[in-house]
Amino acid sequence: MTVTEALATAARLGLDRLDAQWLLLHALGRETGGAGRAWLLAHDGDALDAAQASGYLALATRRAAGEPLAYLIGRKEFFGLPLRVDARVLVPRPETETLVEWALAVLAPLQNPRVLDLGTGSGAIALALQQVRPDAAVLAVDASADALAVAQANAAALRLPVRFAHGDWLAALPAGEAAFDLIVSNPPYVADGDPHLTALVHEPLRALTAGADGLADIRRIVAGAPTHLKPGGGLLLEHGYDQADAVAALLKAGGFAAISHKTDLAGIRRCTGGFWPSVK
Repeated sequence: MTVTEALATAARLGLDRLDAQWLLLHALGRETGGAGRAWLLAHDGDALDAAQASGYLALATRRAAGEPLAYLIGRKEFFGLPLRVDARVLVPRPETETLVEWALAVLAPLQNPRVLDLGTGSGAIALALQQVRPDAAVLAVDASADALAVAQANAAALRLPVRFAHGDWLAALPAGEAAFDLIVSNPPYVADGDPHLTALVHEPLRALTAGADGLADIRRIVAGAPTHLKPGGGLLLEHGYDQADAVAALLKAGGFAAISHKTDLAGIRRCTGGFWPSVK
């Protein structure tokens, strides 16, 4: 099997060309990205050995069955950071960079800010914030010990000093933990029984679903956050495409002020946040 034949086989399985190229480069142990794709073009007649061919076909078959590309190659770039990911965590999505950009704008005027990331998963948000703001004290929390292991490995590989705590949302905070300037979260927000879940069989379900309306975890975060925010501190939340108004209502009912939204590149109100008043 040559490079050209391998890509043709993947096309017959229904893979798009970019996915097929990334999987082939991974099977060949070569660099992915632009340089790797250029190599494939220059070596389209090269033959794969038996192990490479069987490994590639196995990966292509799994991708055709819906397994995320990032799980198959073991990594995903997020906000310029190369993150290791696997089935213990959700794959970081480009839409979540909207939350990171908003958080950085909020933190811009602050020196040595304290930041809390709730439900960190792979560590994507916390690590992106720490990378851009090395003066920040960032604490990341997750209820899944498996997810925390992934996040901690990413932090170690990137040499970023994010702290981690294992537990259920704000209950995971160490005793005596000081208040935060900013709390960010991309929590589960898919409703139980949502028909889209049938296409997400490879991802950890607990990281996706949150009650009958998808807002159960957001309610808990909004209710608990004021106790752990400095006066004037912010709470920024990612949520579903149709949940912006509901999240804004929860923030308002919870006593937050200056509530607003941020849209992603598709123009969808992807994030909603507010600030705890300096004076009540």
